[in-house]
Amino acid sequence: MKRFEDITAVAAPLMRNNIDTDAIIPSREISGISKAGLGEALFAGWRYGEPGSRKPRADFILNRAEYADAQVLLAGENFGCGSSREHAVWALQEWGFRAVIAPSFGAIFYANCIQNGLLPVVLDRVAVAHLAELSAQNPDKNLLALSLSKQTVMAGGEEFGFSLSATHKKMLLTGQDQIALTLELRAQILEFQKKDRRNRPWAYLQA
Repeated sequence: MKRFEDITAVAAPLMRNNIDTDAIIPSREISGISKAGLGEALFAGWRYGEPGSRKPRADFILNRAEYADAQVLLAGENFGCGSSREHAVWALQEWGFRAVIAPSFGAIFYANCIQNGLLPVVLDRVAVAHLAELSAQNPDKNLLALSLSKQTVMAGGEEFGFSLSATHKKMLLTGQDQIALTLELRAQILEFQKKDRRNRPWAYLQA
């Protein structure tokens, strides 16, 4: 997966609670397992006038010109709840988002973000609302600076810290999934297997 690099970018405020994965990408928009084209289907039920249409609704935040290049999404509580579809993360990434900031996330969605290189940032609702207000006032001027290495979010001269487990931070910074992290221990794993084979030969298939 692509490693996360610190960004300074426009943040798009979509301050609704309980945005589920079917809102992020409706099931009717998923016709295969490829990631290609999923960005066009992001929030299709809200971005377009009617099901199957690609006529943008002028009142939806992502259809406004000032948020066309947003790389950070600001959202309400329990973002990404609902089904476990990984396409929700892929669609956000294909659109251009590198991070989502919300007071809380659906647990499976959060894990899918980590596994795919999309940074999920948990800040309290007051902080997220403040960032959303700044962006709504002037998105091009009030850019949001997000540093994973420092675990900080800055906008409007204010700084907010966020927590992230050491393992998740390493995965995002290095672009490694859990398999890649495990393979870093290949030498130790092989040494253990060698010793274990001597101690428990009956547990291994004989060549």
